[in-house]
Amino acid sequence: MLPETTQSTDILLTTLNSKYIHSSFSLRYLYANLGEWQSRAAVIEFTIHDRATDMAEKLLAYQPKVIGFSVYIWNVVETTELVKLIKTIAPEIKVVLGGPEVSHLPDQPEVVDLADYVVQGAGEHSFKQLCGELLNNEVSDYSHINRHIKGIAKPLEELNMPYAYYSDDDIKNRIVYVEASRGCPFKCEFCLSSLDRTSKTFTLDRFLDEMDKMYQKGARNFKFIDRTFNLKMAHSSAILQFFLDRMDGKLTVHFEVIPDRLPEKLRQLLVKFPAQSLQFEIGVQTFDPEIQTLISRKQDNDKTKENLLWLRENTLAHIHADLIFGLPGDSLANFACSFDQLLALKPQEIQLGILKRLRGAPINRHTRDYQMRYNPAPPYTILSTATISFQDLQKVNRFARYWDMFGNSGRFSSTLPMLMADAPFERFMQFSETLYATEKSTWKISLRRQFVLLYRILTEHLGLDAEQIFEALQKDFDRSGEKGHLFAVLNRQKPDKGMRHNKRQAQHV
Repeated sequence: MLPETTQSTDILLTTLNSKYIHSSFSLRYLYANLGEWQSRAAVIEFTIHDRATDMAEKLLAYQPKVIGFSVYIWNVVETTELVKLIKTIAPEIKVVLGGPEVSHLPDQPEVVDLADYVVQGAGEHSFKQLCGELLNNEVSDYSHINRHIKGIAKPLEELNMPYAYYSDDDIKNRIVYVEASRGCPFKCEFCLSSLDRTSKTFTLDRFLDEMDKMYQKGARNFKFIDRTFNLKMAHSSAILQFFLDRMDGKLTVHFEVIPDRLPEKLRQLLVKFPAQSLQFEIGVQTFDPEIQTLISRKQDNDKTKENLLWLRENTLAHIHADLIFGLPGDSLANFACSFDQLLALKPQEIQLGILKRLRGAPINRHTRDYQMRYNPAPPYTILSTATISFQDLQKVNRFARYWDMFGNSGRFSSTLPMLMADAPFERFMQFSETLYATEKSTWKISLRRQFVLLYRILTEHLGLDAEQIFEALQKDFDRSGEKGHLFAVLNRQKPDKGMRHNKRQAQHV
């Protein structure tokens, strides 16, 4: 457990999480490996929604000599503002940055110019060494080379594990992140893990002992950050069996898995997990073999489809599958093809991601040839390419938001198949654009309003049978937990401006 202190502390480790429910795994690792400096350190976490002045006040109250910031694509703007304040108020404090957003020279954000030092890559050893030198006024020459320190990736067995530093409050109210391996042997160019040489696993007995301690403390939600959990069968099978033996109706485990690798031994274990206990994040990204080759992604598409179907038909695992729009060589029609293929495999969720420019990612080598134009502001989302217009990207952005609302939510399981029919992407895109023309927003649409909009667009714009749509919506409405009757909801809403209300259809409700 991390110590709570209001006393002066020489070293502060901090970051801005995107939400309170998230906890910083990296800071806990750094703290666990500070050695003799740990007693002079503390971990302080904020969110990107906290005010910079409030965060600065809390940090400066500790009278630190060193503040280490963990910087990511989602918090770099807010971190920059906070660092500016710190260096303005107390310029004598040494600011040290780490994290993927600041680790790739010469591609670096503004915040690097404000800091005193940057630790690139693995920081458990290098940050400890730098803190010792700073506190003893013995900074070595290597730290003066552009103020960048190359992180030293020590053998996994030499690292102290961070799990003891999840507090009871963390375990009760936040996501608990764990890792059984580090690295990735694959070279998918859109991902920073492609820079790894290979994947290495922690010693199994040691890792499972830590998991058991967490379980005994009350942890019931474990989210693995391993990029390739099912890469090594003996390792992943033992971990699955560990959690299977502890199933108690509350335990949930989340893994990211390789989609085309699901051998029989693993399948035999997966069928034993009860409902709502197992979630798989499966990165499909694209089914186009030419794009896969272009971005160095090795994926057996036939095997991927076979495995996804097997998981849906034979297990109770929740499948969260990912697609990326905006890859070099992609087009709207091509992305639609990947979406339709993935939807046919029936994962419970399909996350439609828009390509982002990660600093240091090998995909940046395609920027000129494929006219990849990214938003200059974080998170550096793609704006257009040689084969995708800005307008099409905007359409898919809206499509993705509405898909979360109407598809991934699971609330419209009776009505959605009638909308999608035999041309899922095309039909949902038509629905999405009509919905946006009506609402002028992709946010803050109440659940009752969603039912009204579905009914009106499907009947008045897509020409579907009003009685059949109402019957399907009524089933979805009954499952939603909303009170009352759908008839009253539909007739309480006035027709939208520009949307003609069909009296014949209204009679069916």
